[in-house]
Amino acid sequence: MIVMGVDPGSVRTGYGIVRCEGDSFSLVACGVIRLGSRQGIPERIKIIYDELEKLITANRPARLALETAYVNRNAQSALKLGQVRGAIVALAMNSRLELHEYAPREVKQMLTGRGGASKDQVAYMTRHFLDICEPVKPYDITDALGIALCDLLRDGTAHSGRRASALSSRRNNWSVFVKENPDLVV
Repeated sequence: MIVMGVDPGSVRTGYGIVRCEGDSFSLVACGVIRLGSRQGIPERIKIIYDELEKLITANRPARLALETAYVNRNAQSALKLGQVRGAIVALAMNSRLELHEYAPREVKQMLTGRGGASKDQVAYMTRHFLDICEPVKPYDITDALGIALCDLLRDGTAHSGRRASALSSRRNNWSVFVKENPDLVV
């Protein structure tokens, strides 16, 4: 099963494509679609739509997992984010992909066992799940990969014996991370 996770933004949109085979996960592709601040929002939305469509065509995910909107104090930012999310939802429907949405807190809870985990903690666990040695930056990428992983772990078969054991083992490594990086734990 291949899932594309998307962390939407009107200036930077992160994406991560993850494959699940049995009880293991592997990275297929990841990156950030960077948009110029001088571009208008309609232009940005088209670029995001077109770039994600190319990735879907090339990698053939079965599902698209998207971060849910959060309440923003800046009304203009919230409107722009809503427009970007709408374009991504339309893309998923046009591509005949299953669409699942996850709140940031739910993704953090699934990956780290803590809904209030920091972005550093999510990045660490994302790298751990995907066996990536090098740091992955910016957080837009690790957030998108985390969303894809959350979707795969929430899948109906995600809590089969072997996968549940693997999840438990990975979360146990969390205590090692906390001991080694106390300054990152909030």
